Amino acid sequence: MTDPVPRTPRVVLYTIPGRCPLCDEARTVLEAEKVPFLEVDIRTDRELLRAYRTEIPVVTVDGDEAFRGRIALPDLRARLARRP
Repeated sequence: MTDPVPRTPRVVLYTIPGRCPLCDEARTVLEAEKVPFLEVDIRTDRELLRAYRTEIPVVTVDGDEAFRGRIALPDLRARLARRP
């Protein structure tokens, strides 16, 4: 039996670009850690805007909410190191 190939976690950054200093900080952390991520402007979806309006940035990993506000770097690294 062979070991499964580790997969890259899917990371999504929910934000309002240009209007959120914490979002800029989260983006910088993800980029510095070389984490591939999708950035989603919450203004493009009424449900996202309702859910996250005052809570951005929100970062999800594989669909699970991982962070609101600041990203704790040790927690991010641990979360990304987990494999299914």
